[in-house]
Amino acid sequence: MFRITKEFHFSASHQLFGLEEDHPCARLHGHNYVVEVELESSELNRIGFVRDYRELGAFKTYLDDCLDHRHLNDVLGDDCVTAETMARHFYNWCKQHWPETSAVRVKETPKTCAEYRPIGIAA
Repeated sequence: MFRITKEFHFSASHQLFGLEEDHPCARLHGHNYVVEVELESSELNRIGFVRDYRELGAFKTYLDDCLDHRHLNDVLGDDCVTAETMARHFYNWCKQHWPETSAVRVKETPKTCAEYRPIGIAA
């Protein structure tokens, strides 16, 4: 199996609901997000790629045009603003564009990472 990844960056705010009042994530706050898209294939194309990295530029355009420097609760909805649910949202977006998409990881900080990988797709 061949596997490639590409990293993307954007900045945005969000607020998590249902947490205790003193939890820092209950307050409006922001992150410099890092999103890593993973694609895999058992075969390479005629050039020798899983997918040309340049083709993934459409995801960068989506992030820049729809999410960068925005309030994610407004854009994605209140139930789609944890790193975990964002990873699933981005996976679904990418899978529609590139069937080789196997996982998406979202980092809110350099020390934290959430991944969405459908059942049956091994790491």
